[in-house]
Amino acid sequence: MSFNTFGHLFRVTTWGESHGPALGCTVDGCPPGVAIDEAAIQHWLDRRKPGTSRYTTQRREADAVRILSGVFEGRTTGTPVQLMIENTDQRSKDYGEIAETFRPGHADITYWQKYGIRDPRGGGRSSARETAARVAAGGLARAALAELAPDIRIRGYMVQMGPHGIEGARDMDEIENNPFWVPSAQTAESWGAYLDELRKSGNSCGAMIEVAASGVPAGLGAPVYAKLDTEIAAALMSINAVKGVEIGEGMGAAALTGEANADEIFLGNDGAPVYSSNHAGGILGGISTGQEITARFAVKPTSSILKPRASITKSGQPTEVITKGRHDPCVGIRAVPVGEAMLACVLLDHILLDRAQTGGARGAIG
Repeated sequence: MSFNTFGHLFRVTTWGESHGPALGCTVDGCPPGVAIDEAAIQHWLDRRKPGTSRYTTQRREADAVRILSGVFEGRTTGTPVQLMIENTDQRSKDYGEIAETFRPGHADITYWQKYGIRDPRGGGRSSARETAARVAAGGLARAALAELAPDIRIRGYMVQMGPHGIEGARDMDEIENNPFWVPSAQTAESWGAYLDELRKSGNSCGAMIEVAASGVPAGLGAPVYAKLDTEIAAALMSINAVKGVEIGEGMGAAALTGEANADEIFLGNDGAPVYSSNHAGGILGGISTGQEITARFAVKPTSSILKPRASITKSGQPTEVITKGRHDPCVGIRAVPVGEAMLACVLLDHILLDRAQTGGARGAIG
């Protein structure tokens, strides 16, 4: 299997399976001298790890990260950084009954059609557990961003669970105070009741997550094939179970007029451009404007459910599938820190690319 790497200068290669002995990543291109240790990366992994509430899978993984290379006396050396996370709570027997059966909504059938072999235990490489390695890499990216672009702040939150959006005004201070990363205490309460009902019935739901980055300097990205929004969309689309991505106004831009969609530009008191709105999501022509970058991605309902679904076996026989085991009733909950990590990796990559190409030079205004 090829194509396990993303990034240009900050390059991340993930490896491992859901029920293997470990998983992790190799990060190449991290600048030397970045202050980092296992505790700093662990902070981000703890936000994603399973079993943190009754609304996520009850698989109990510490997700403890180990730095195997590329760091000396608390700083990166500029050589590849190897990060490893051991799997400690696999229950492979839960998947014995579906070893010869294709689960609807899963990658079982396409993996078999492409490779002629698959690991049925938890989905193997296609499992959302792979995203733990991305979050570890994102922790390293955040540490580098803190030194190279300290004004950047990255934040993710849920804006929709199933058919339910946010009730009332958003309160960003509430994001860290509830298990859904939703900026509304009232919404968190109603979402909890909705998900409890779904979970007890053996069903699941999808979600919409928004990720935003403030303090991003103007000038990141490149026209045509290395557009910043293209790379962000690709990074978010690569997350397991994601079926749609939009930047800024996104799909809603199709309903606007040109007059309504245009973000008017003025010169601020400090000599920097000021925009009247941000329909573009902080990116124009593939290059950052200096405004907040906003992106949303849609996560499909968890495919592993206790509801019987029709399928076939590898021999082509009709069958009925009920997926047992420990699964997230809404996998979108734990996708929030994953989206943040992917955005951090892309932004760092483009900061390094910009330094290499322009040296930080910018066109003067005024």
